Amino acid sequence: MSVEARPLDNIRVLDFTHVLAGPFCTYQLAVMGADVIKIESAHRPDMMRINGPDYDLAKQAMGLHFQTQAANKRAMTLDLKHADSTQILDKLLLDADVLVVNYRRGAAKRLNIDYERVKTINPRIVYCSMTGFGQTGPKADHAAYDNVIQAFSGLMAATGTQEGGPMRVGPPVLDYGTGAQAALAIVSALFQRERTGEGNSIDIAMLDAAMMLMSSSVADTAVRQTPPIRPGNRSVKATYGCYQTGDGDLMIGAYTREQIVKLWRVLKREDKVQLVMSLPQERLDDTHDEDTLLLVELFQTKSAAQWEVILNEADVPAARVRSLDETLNEPQIASRKVTQSVASPTKPDETLSVAVAAWQAERGSPIASKPAPFVGQHTNEILSALGFETTQIEAFEQSGCV
Repeated sequence: MSVEARPLDNIRVLDFTHVLAGPFCTYQLAVMGADVIKIESAHRPDMMRINGPDYDLAKQAMGLHFQTQAANKRAMTLDLKHADSTQILDKLLLDADVLVVNYRRGAAKRLNIDYERVKTINPRIVYCSMTGFGQTGPKADHAAYDNVIQAFSGLMAATGTQEGGPMRVGPPVLDYGTGAQAALAIVSALFQRERTGEGNSIDIAMLDAAMMLMSSSVADTAVRQTPPIRPGNRSVKATYGCYQTGDGDLMIGAYTREQIVKLWRVLKREDKVQLVMSLPQERLDDTHDEDTLLLVELFQTKSAAQWEVILNEADVPAARVRSLDETLNEPQIASRKVTQSVASPTKPDETLSVAVAAWQAERGSPIASKPAPFVGQHTNEILSALGFETTQIEAFEQSGCV
């Protein structure tokens, strides 16, 4: 069955990235139809290939954490430190639309894939550099991972409770957030190229992405000159927070006056309804403490699942706090195609469920159609397409260039 056209069909991406943020960026391009060629050293492939809970997969350099961000990609090996590598690299560059790299500042130049050199070979290329702190500023040379940027950015200090202290957000949200920002920037540059015919250089910093993911907190802090208070699972509104029910936790999100009124009506507290309707907007939170005590008592009377149904039917945002395994089994997830099944590269009779993209479209939706590639799986195929003869490819292999 043929796959319908997707937004980035016929766009070729050279993927010189590793770990999470960079590969997630190129993965988003791949599920949109781009031909993403993952380029690794045969001697030092992407470290994520050995990460994940399945040790058998890790031994095959096909770790589960690698597979979750490598569907649809092709893979080739190329040792950029090898003297002969420029023969291959320059041919790759001539036919590429995008190059993505997430090496530390200066490394790309040493490996002959810096923008100044690349654009002399292909002026139309969209070049994207991803680093922890960006290409400028006093920390431009410093290495970073998601947890380090969480600490530096203020995100960690804004997470957790006042009593418990700062808390790292569990999943590597800044890696994925940075990858998403980079994919947006690349697609924007490709659109711009359609109008101007010119390529572009993009500088993505994980720290900058963290600022974007905290936009309202950034604005508040800049005005008040005080950092956000760690709210834990509560907020300044008693009706916007997490409560223990008869059997588990429930998060409610009654934020507007209308939602708060609906909440109190469901809870059969007409006195509270009348009070909320009489108060000016700036005083809606005056009864926070007494409201909190009352909600603690009321939510104990039913299970979290029961309250979720009751509140949602009354148009009050609410959800039982779920573990991820529970969420993955929810009909809502199955209805959205945010996760899709892709063939297992190591077990042909099995499939792997992977998160694909956060959007669907009437035409050309993101699709994970091919499994993640083994190290160098498509090297010969790509080299042949570039015009290298079999004898040349064999020579590259024998010399350790590929």
